[in-house]
Amino acid sequence: MPTETDLLIRLDDLSDPRIAAFMEEHLQDMRATSPPESVHALDMNKLRQPDIAFWTAWLSDERGAPGQMLAATAAIKHLDAAHAELKSMRTAAVLRGRGLARRMLRHVLSEARQRGYRRLSLETGTQDFFEPARQLYASEGFVDCAPFGGYRLDPYSCFMTLELK
Repeated sequence: MPTETDLLIRLDDLSDPRIAAFMEEHLQDMRATSPPESVHALDMNKLRQPDIAFWTAWLSDERGAPGQMLAATAAIKHLDAAHAELKSMRTAAVLRGRGLARRMLRHVLSEARQRGYRRLSLETGTQDFFEPARQLYASEGFVDCAPFGGYRLDPYSCFMTLELK
């Protein structure tokens, strides 16, 4: 498992072309897993909006050069002064199961608290593909909730929220 010094998490401006490729894979996974009307992943243009804060996590490459391999992403979308939405959580497929998603989630939770949010909510899928994500969120204290923001009830969507302390 990577150590703390192996992983560099940074607030990102999305200018690195590796991020665009990584997020395109994310969109492809979402489109392959959910019906079109139930895909709520954001494209690069939407991720660059001023109400979005986007973080990337980078690992050293095979030669040990720090911060060279894009390992994970996460974002928060401002909903109101007290409430934000978790968006774009993704871990590189080859790195899943190594604890990177949990580290990224905890980083974003800390950032959300520092920004003054009192609640963080998310939408994820109900299909088996999303089960590891739902388990991760539940293990960090997220609980099921009603649709929020502009979401509506959808059999392919699971809504979860966490009161931040």
